[in-house]
Amino acid sequence: MLYYEDFQVGDKLVSRGRTITEADIVMFAAFSGDWYPLHVDQEYAARSPFGERIAHGMLVLSAASGLLPLTEWAIVAFYGMDRVRFVGPTKIGDTIHVEAEVTDKREKGDMGGVVSFRQTVKNQRGEDLAVADLKIFMASGKGK
Repeated sequence: MLYYEDFQVGDKLVSRGRTITEADIVMFAAFSGDWYPLHVDQEYAARSPFGERIAHGMLVLSAASGLLPLTEWAIVAFYGMDRVRFVGPTKIGDTIHVEAEVTDKREKGDMGGVVSFRQTVKNQRGEDLAVADLKIFMASGKGK
């Protein structure tokens, strides 16, 4: 288990990969209620600048969250996300992974502190798809 004290500014990690499928897009649309045609209508998407259906941005962020080793971290709570940008389309069949770097740490009393990560979601070609500043409240390991 990694605690607040175990993270240092500059630490980097690369996650495992995950392929985004058509089923992912359809299930996300059903779950979220977001049936925007760019994601679910092949004919509409073919006329878009992307030329094909692409994944919802929030689907990409959700899948990226699942790629992080969260069960290995002493997480108290998700603290927030800032400066989210979708900089490239995620297409059906893209295999995404997350590259993250610790950019800041802020103590929050005896419980632990907030660890900030610059998260970049990339595809199998190394192209950036989404970037965000992720903040996670981590428990202190002092006294453990």
